Amino acid sequence: MGTVTRSVDLPIAADTACALAQKPELFDFVLRPILRIRTLDRPDRIGPGSRVSGRLWWFGVIPAWTHHLTLLRLDATEILTREHGGLVRTWNHHLTFTPTGEHSCRYTDEIEIDDGWRGAVVGPVAHLLFRHRHRRWRALAAVLA
Repeated sequence: MGTVTRSVDLPIAADTACALAQKPELFDFVLRPILRIRTLDRPDRIGPGSRVSGRLWWFGVIPAWTHHLTLLRLDATEILTREHGGLVRTWNHHLTFTPTGEHSCRYTDEIEIDDGWRGAVVGPVAHLLFRHRHRRWRALAAVLA
């Protein structure tokens, strides 16, 4: 397995940031305009064991694959998912929100991806997506701070 990790400091409390990360609207915001996801199914209540599937669209217009997510862990400052779909055979995503002060945190995205040719394709895309996601997170946090 290969690993891609990226962190950013945010001027909002860790538990607030983690609660925001659980909202579908935030997911849409941090991925736009590169990726859009149209949810095919989502349980009424999200918790460990919950499964969500959605169709990905590049730039909102080019259809991609159906992506599947299983929530493995969810607490006040951590989210762990197992994901797959299309070229992405393995995308084990660990989001952590580590307090750095009363009203600040360090947000870290870490994913495990396949080695081999799939990882060679998915890894660089993950780096670009995380850079974009973290830029969008900083913009949102600046407004909320």
